[in-house]
Amino acid sequence: MDKKIEKKFWNSKRIVWISGGTLVVALLVYQLIFADRRSSLNVDKEKITVSDVTQGIFDEFIVVSGVVNPIKTYRIDAIEGGYVKEKVIEGGNTVKAGDVILKLENNRLQMEFVQQETEINRLINELQNTRLKLKTDKFGLQRTMNDVDYQLSQAKDYNDRNEKLFKDKVISEQEYLKTKRDYEKLKAQQTIEVESQTYQNDNSKLQVQQLTGTLQHSQKNLELMKENLSNLVVKAPVSGLLSSIEAEVGSSITAGQNIGQIDDLNGFKMRAGVDEHYINRIFVGLKGTMEFNNQNYDLVIAKVYPEVKAGRFEVDMTFAGKTPDGIRRGQSASIRMELGKSSKSILIPVGGFFSETGGNWIYVMDASGKKAVKRNITLGMRNPEFFQVLEGLKPGEKVITSSYENYGKNDVLQF
Repeated sequence: MDKKIEKKFWNSKRIVWISGGTLVVALLVYQLIFADRRSSLNVDKEKITVSDVTQGIFDEFIVVSGVVNPIKTYRIDAIEGGYVKEKVIEGGNTVKAGDVILKLENNRLQMEFVQQETEINRLINELQNTRLKLKTDKFGLQRTMNDVDYQLSQAKDYNDRNEKLFKDKVISEQEYLKTKRDYEKLKAQQTIEVESQTYQNDNSKLQVQQLTGTLQHSQKNLELMKENLSNLVVKAPVSGLLSSIEAEVGSSITAGQNIGQIDDLNGFKMRAGVDEHYINRIFVGLKGTMEFNNQNYDLVIAKVYPEVKAGRFEVDMTFAGKTPDGIRRGQSASIRMELGKSSKSILIPVGGFFSETGGNWIYVMDASGKKAVKRNITLGMRNPEFFQVLEGLKPGEKVITSSYENYGKNDVLQF
């Protein structure tokens, strides 16, 4: 009689299936609970820049490019216009104050000067003739007055004598009245003659004054014309280097046109362009340093030009101490311009990461060096070398400071 064989529940096949299922479930649970689900990107470690987070002294400064300029530059402007007749001194030569640089020619000014000279000569002749005529008239008036006085004296004698004779009844009343009327007529004529001569004398003085005033005014105009003619000879206003002269023989120069400049060789300054971002932090008296021939020279801002062009404004910096030997106009040099006091801070080097993150986050290397994780940070001021870290990093950590352009929004970089 056959015996029934019972199947075992925990056979090898079932054990394998249950074990496998349990393992899969365990893996799924681990992935759900413990696994790193952050987005990641594999990156070639050879193509990144890893920098140390350090603690040190933060110097707030900017580096600008400065160009050597003379301490003073004098413009040469044409006071009068004309054609260049002769160019006496070429640009690049040293000049002394008063040296002739250009000679101009202006026919219109020369003609006006000749006409004014002719007019003055006419006025001088007219004034002389007027004065001569006044003297002649004066003598004639004196003669006339003398005759009137003589006739009046005679008439008075006749009148006085006839008045006595009439009282003594020697002559008739008619004869007496005739001499009396003659005397009174001459007396009135004397009064009129005095008034007439006073008027003519005053009028003559006025004519002389008017002619004299006109002559003086014309002479002043002539002096101005002489000065204008002398301005056709362009001279150096000061001693120095004639760095440029924009004029050639035969060319036309207009009044007020700039034709060159003279550089004062007694000193130099540095003119630097500064980004408009710093316009509120740049002021007269701000200090800087410049390296020239392996030596440092102290500078100080002497003038700030407020006009902004192409995102930059200019400043003039003078040497606080000795001027470098051998410095020449037009040479350029880097200037370290101090914007604030030094302070102890956590620092990271300046790098391309900032353009993608704006300084709000950075990739921080883990202890293994096999990956870097995104971390939020807060940056403060910057200089050409370092960023000042306010929050998010500690000295001794390592960060990626190269560009993040190809990393997208991944949270982890795998190496």
